[in-house]
Amino acid sequence: MNKAFVKESDAEEDEPEAASQLPPGTRNYMTRAGFARLKAELDNLLRVERPEVVQVVSWAASNGDRSENGDYIYGKRRLREIDRRIRFLIKRLEGATVVDPAEQENLEQVFFGATVRVADADGKEDEFQIVGVDEADASSGRISWISPLARALMKAREGDTVRFASPGGMRELDILEIRYV
Repeated sequence: MNKAFVKESDAEEDEPEAASQLPPGTRNYMTRAGFARLKAELDNLLRVERPEVVQVVSWAASNGDRSENGDYIYGKRRLREIDRRIRFLIKRLEGATVVDPAEQENLEQVFFGATVRVADADGKEDEFQIVGVDEADASSGRISWISPLARALMKAREGDTVRFASPGGMRELDILEIRYV
């Protein structure tokens, strides 16, 4: 197919991942472990994955007709995805403010990096760690510091009850324990 009829372009826009967008004017806080994970992903993309894809694309280009060459077409697409992710990671790491929860001075209040054990009105207990936007994983109890729950927990103390808006409506949680790991 002629390239004139294809909407795909080689210069795609940088679109930050929707789940990890920061509010304008805020810092990109993250833990040391989160920073290390992003750095390891960037290193893997630069040193391993991208060179492998470049090699495949180079081999496919040497085979001649590129218009119907699947290895070439999909390799170029994958290369654009890798380059987009590399640009995103570089921007995130450059703008990161690394916070070490172990160095927190005010241990009786909830701040970034705190691990908080809470109980709802039914007595069901949960544990959450407040982490950076790029580290958040609700299924493992790691919530973003900009989430409604984390904002409600900020500056609270053991024994306090916090209210926040959840998708199911207003909820109340009692803070049972605060620790900094």
